[in-house]
Parts: sequence; structure tokens; C-alpha cells
Amino acid sequence: MTEETILANAEIVLPGEVRRGLVVLREGRIADLADGAGVPNGAVDCAGDLVMPGLVELHTDNLERHIQPRPSVHWPHDAAILAHDAELASVGITTVFDAMRVGSVPSGIGKYAEYARGLASELLALRAADALRISHFLHLRAEVCSETLEAEMAAFGPEDRVGLVSLMDHTPGQRQFRDISKLETYVKGKHGLDDAQFAAHVAQLLALREAHGARHEAAAVAQARRYGAVLASHDDTTAEQVAVSHRHGVGIAEFPTTVEAARACHAAGIKVIMGAPNLIRGGSHSGNVAAGELADLDLLDILSSDYVPSALLYAAVRLGQHWGDMARGIATVTEAPARAVGLSDRGRIAVGARADVIRVTLRTEAPAVRGVWSQGRRVA
Repeated sequence: MTEETILANAEIVLPGEVRRGLVVLREGRIADLADGAGVPNGAVDCAGDLVMPGLVELHTDNLERHIQPRPSVHWPHDAAILAHDAELASVGITTVFDAMRVGSVPSGIGKYAEYARGLASELLALRAADALRISHFLHLRAEVCSETLEAEMAAFGPEDRVGLVSLMDHTPGQRQFRDISKLETYVKGKHGLDDAQFAAHVAQLLALREAHGARHEAAAVAQARRYGAVLASHDDTTAEQVAVSHRHGVGIAEFPTTVEAARACHAAGIKVIMGAPNLIRGGSHSGNVAAGELADLDLLDILSSDYVPSALLYAAVRLGQHWGDMARGIATVTEAPARAVGLSDRGRIAVGARADVIRVTLRTEAPAVRGVWSQGRRVA
């Protein structure tokens, strides 16, 4: 029998507008759309709730949080992946680019080990077994201040669903941590370092950047091309840094830290992604530019949940309300991210598109997800 779901009497978030009507999901695709408040026999009466595309998440640290819920606790990976997948489905995310660090520092202060290749293989195996609720791609965060970046990236290939590679440069004194005191607070809080250990950590990172940075950056750009992945910059601060990103072929700028950098990104045709928690909190926890300021300047294209999965929908709705254009706000978490990574089959409510759809009510201060369908199958 053909599997069909009809979501009727809904405020449908379409490209560029919101309109009362119904959506028909059939055999994994959006099969039909119609206007009006009628509810056909067998349809779900959405009672005026929003029906919108499933959310597309490009940058989330949530999987890492599940595999290591505390600094010294390592959780079984299959269980962590399944819990992460279910959590994202519950907040309306139907496509995710799971961020995994590549490039490790196996010695010294604040050392960290390689993990991405093994975790990616486990995730892909669960996908092959049809154990996951939503669509997963890989986002490799390439740490140029590391010892092992080239070897770790060489272990991935075009078959691994690497959709995004971001160039991560955490050299102290620039980008996200131009203010060394912000880095000190962050690192001491995370790793419990004393003053001498923090100084040694900074010295180690500076030495790694000097020894390997340029080579690692070039290798990451080349590997992204080999995978067929979109390239992203991270924490661009100056127009000069954006110019370098543009020369590399960067298509997305993750979390530019200044208005100057965001303006330069737009001038270069680079899409700007900002954190949903930044928008909700009213500012950056690192003291950088506020997402709301970039939104007011028309310099914000895409939102990411970053470290709070439920923030994605909340921030998009708030942005739509702020702009007075709900369709535009929702597009920052649906159509815009899908287009930025070349996914033309999702991110919008349109006949023939993939049936990744969510139902949302706005009857409370924060939007509440009331149903999630991935390829037409209800998953939350």
C-alpha cells in the first residue's frame, strides 16, 4: 500500500510566504499542495499550526557531547549516535552535518586524541542498517594547529558523505580568541589548567601554527576538493582573512567575529552562518559580534544550533518575528543551508521535494514541535 500523510488546515511555510492550506506526503516526497482550511477525510487537522520544511543543521557539536558527556567519561558510540539522532529529530532537525574534529595533539598540555575516522565509520554503519531517524552527513572540522591533520584527512574519501570541511585556526591572539583572557577563561574552565600550564598551552599552539599551519591549511583545502565537500572558514575577523578564504574557494563563513568580516563575506559571495544561541542570548559568549546585529544589517544568511540543538527552531522563529517575515526567518534554517551545501532536494515545501516536514505550534513563548516526518515517515 502507498504510504500517505496529509497535513491539513496548516499555515504552510512556503518559499517567500506563509499560506493556509494542506501538504500531501507520499512515498517519501511532497506529492501535492492545496490552499484553504479544509480537512479531507483521513487528514491530520493541524488547527493552524505551522507546517514547514525540516531543519537543516550545518554545524553542531552535539554528537561530541553525547560521546563524551563529561571530560573524563567516554560513552558507547552506538548508543551515543542513536541518542544524538533522536534528540535532533525531536527538535525538528531532519538533516544534520555532524561536526567531527580532525587534527589531534597527542602530546603536551591540553592534549587530545584522534577519534573522527572511527566515529564516522560507526555512524555510517548505523545509517546503512536504517537505524537512524534523520539524514546525516559529515562535517570535518580541520584543526590547522595540530600534529596529525594530514593523516587524519587522508583516511576519508568521497564515499564517506563528507559534505562540509571547515578550516579551524585556534591560534591564540586572533579570530575567536583575539582577547587572550577569553581563551584563558575557556581553557582553564574546560581543562582545569593553572597559570603555568595555560602559558605552556598557548606556547604549544603558537609553535604548532608556526610549524604546520600553512601546510595543514593547504592540505585541508585540497582534501575538501577530493571529497567533493563545500569549504567553510571559521571565525574570520578581518577583510584580509576573508580574502584568503575567498581565494581558497570558501562558500560558507562560520561565525565571523566582526561586522567588517561579515561585510567582506557578502561582498565575496560567501554565505554567513551565525549561532542560534548567540541570537537567543543577545550576544556571543566569546565577546564577538552579535548575531542580531548582523541580522539587522542584512548580513546573516544561515543559523546553526552550534551547542544547543533546540535553539535552531527557536532562533529562526524569533528572527522571523523580528523581521516581520516568518518565511524569511525559517529560510535561514531550511532553504538557505540546504542551498549552501548543494542539497537541492530539501529545505523547502514544494511538489517533488523530499518529504522532510515538521509541524510546529506557536502557542507558547518558545515554538513547540508537534510532529516530524523524514522522507514522509513519522520520526518524532
